[in-house]
Amino acid sequence: MTVKKTLPDNWRAEVELQVPFHDVDMMEVAWHGHYVKYFEIARCTLLDRLEYDYPQMRESGYAWPVIDLRIRYAKPLRFQQWVVVRAEVAEYENRLKINYQVRDRDSGARLTKGHTVQVAVDMSNGEMLFASPPVLLQKLGVA
Repeated sequence: MTVKKTLPDNWRAEVELQVPFHDVDMMEVAWHGHYVKYFEIARCTLLDRLEYDYPQMRESGYAWPVIDLRIRYAKPLRFQQWVVVRAEVAEYENRLKINYQVRDRDSGARLTKGHTVQVAVDMSNGEMLFASPPVLLQKLGVA
């Protein structure tokens, strides 16, 4: 299911980050692999807002591995640049799809976009579920 454009406030989160020296190459451009880390920081903030962070997932009996990751690099992130990384729930019924946007904090220009897909795995038997468990629906307020 694709979520409508008007999302509940807790279905999205933003974080501000400054690109650190240790994330850039000799041309002061962030290495492409670090974008995944920036997505993860925003995703953890989103999961905290939903009150379903990784320890709470484990306590509920489900692991949520990322099974798909896509990134579209439009413009580079540069050393000391301030960016805003937004994560928002895009799908939730059969999987948890989270969309991301990275924008320049000052100009608002979009620099990068992407998404991750996570699926619920029953930790008692290691089996992947083909529908999201009720706990996720409760956390999202749709059950």
